[in-house]
This record gives sequence, structure tokens and C-alpha cells, in this order.
Amino acid sequence: MIILNNINYDYEDYRALENISLSLKKGEKAVLLGSNGSGKSTLLKILAALYFCKEGEYRFCDEVVTKKSLTKEFRKRVGIVFQNPESMIFNPTVRDEIAFSLREFGFDNVDERVQNIADKFGISALLDKNPLYLSGGEKQKVILAAILVYEPELLLLDEPTAAMDPKTTGWLIDLLLDLEITLIVATHDLSLAYEISDRAIVIDESHKKVYDGDIEKLYEDLDLLIQANLIHKHRHKHKDFSHSHYHKHY
Repeated sequence: MIILNNINYDYEDYRALENISLSLKKGEKAVLLGSNGSGKSTLLKILAALYFCKEGEYRFCDEVVTKKSLTKEFRKRVGIVFQNPESMIFNPTVRDEIAFSLREFGFDNVDERVQNIADKFGISALLDKNPLYLSGGEKQKVILAAILVYEPELLLLDEPTAAMDPKTTGWLIDLLLDLEITLIVATHDLSLAYEISDRAIVIDESHKKVYDGDIEKLYEDLDLLIQANLIHKHRHKHKDFSHSHYHKHY
């Protein structure tokens, strides 16, 4: 479904991605791991055709994706949820937020579809509320519902649990495991990554892909985890003594 060949992407004053190549089959789920600033969010935005690569090629379902080739059908097939849900909210009520894309894409039975997904996500009581006044976890649920309601084929999630409490995080993991969809989740949380997929793609702080493979093998490679700034070492105390060892990032 997805093929990236030698992708480079530059912002005005620095390179955000360096020579990234990868492929993802339809229905496959993968986690995109890297520390903050490694380029994970930029890569997701390229996959969602919000950014366009300056060098290299992006193919989606055998079609090259460029600014000129972009269609409404592509937008319907690919959904992205940003780390900050507030940046995606622009409707006065939760009901309107979820219904917006359904109307844009010409779906029938909009009200019924909105109610069904609100019931599934446990947010029916929020439908007539202003989404900007909800908690961070509730906002993330609303935006995720607004994407999944139109049934995209590819779902891209950027640090989806950043604003979620443990209970909501557990709900999200269960949801993602049950979804029959192609999925990429960007995170620096190794514990979350382990729950979602067996495949890990790692971008290090030089903005290069340094690993693509089984997540169990990745966890055994301390040198690579340190290189990608996914684990760190510091001292901490246990009552009367202190020691240091490696810690995962959360």
C-alpha cells in the first residue's frame, strides 16, 4: 500500500528526514519510533500528503503522490490524528466535528453514523458539547472518531496517548488491535509500541532510518536504543541506597 523511496525533507534551516525508504502492506500495523525532533511527525505528514517530499518518491496504492496528483479520494482513504488534538478542532460541537468529513465526502445517513461511532467510543454524552472544553483525552477520542467515521484505509497517529490517562490509553490500545486497517503509530514510548505492533521502524536523531524489523529484537539492542535516544540512564534512590540503570522513555 505504501512505498517510500529515498525520501528527503528539508525545513528552511535544517534537514528533517534523510534518505528514508520503507514499505507497508495493506492491513499491516507498524510503530514509528524516535525521540522528539527525530522527524516522525514530518514523515506522517508526508504520508498524509500534508507535506510533499523535496527529494525521493512516495507511492500510495501504486500511484505516485504529488501536490498535482492529490485528489479528494486520497483524502478519504488516509486519515491522520495529530499529537495536539486542539489543532484539528474547528466545529462548535462534537456532533458537528464528527459529521464534518461525512458531509464533505458525501456520505448518506450522517446522523446515524455519528451516533454509532459516538456509542462505540463512549462519547455520546459529549455530542452537543463544545469540543474545545473537553479534557485532552476526550478531545483525542473526538478527533479519532471524526477520522474513523469515514472508514479510511490508512490511519496515521502521532503520539496518540500524550493527553490520555491510563484508562483511556488502555481503551485506545484495544481499539487499535481490533481495527482492520493499515496503521502507523508514531511514538517515543517503548511500552506503548510493544502493545501495538510486532514491527518497529526507528528514526534516530540524525533523521535517518536506523532499524526496521521485529520489535523484540530491537528491545535487545541497547546500543541502538541509546543511539535513537529511546532509553536513557540516570541515578535514582531506593530508600537507603541509590544506583543507576537504563530507563525507557514515556
